[in-house]
Amino acid sequence: MADAQKSSGPSSGPVPSSPGSGQSSGVGAVPSPSGTMAGTGDTEQARKTGPLHTPHGDTTIEETVVQKLAGMATREVPGVYAMGNAARRVFSSVTERIPGSQTNVSNGISVEKGERQAAIDVSIVVEYGYSIVEVSQGIRRNVIRSVENATGLEVLEVNVNVTDVHLPDDDSDDDQDVSKKPSDRLE
Repeated sequence: MADAQKSSGPSSGPVPSSPGSGQSSGVGAVPSPSGTMAGTGDTEQARKTGPLHTPHGDTTIEETVVQKLAGMATREVPGVYAMGNAARRVFSSVTERIPGSQTNVSNGISVEKGERQAAIDVSIVVEYGYSIVEVSQGIRRNVIRSVENATGLEVLEVNVNVTDVHLPDDDSDDDQDVSKKPSDRLE
């Protein structure tokens, strides 16, 4: 009985198992080259390195932050007339007329974000006369630079979906709004 009490007490540390013994000293623990046991804590520590994870604390970034940064970077590119699909643009134009409302800069932006990486989808309307290829390359370059510099996240991809082309004649349709001056036929 005295022997059973001695062996069931707390151990003085990890006991390395011999190869082929079928015994393990801990789940996920493997001897490191220095002879100490490296468990999941060491791999978690190694995984959490980088500008967002420091010994002094972690920084988390919400997807909305990345969406807004990508939206602002996209709007800066020449040839981008608007962002989002037609239904989203109509909804946004209505909400922008409400006093006190703010412009939603993340319209047309979708983000998938992990701890250290992000993938971004952008939906835009291109201004007629601009090269879609050049506009999309400019968007990718600008979004990657902006998001990576501001957040420290690695941007894996920026997918650009061109939903429409804004033609010069489209502006004349906007001038016939009820809120604008009446047409000559009514005078």
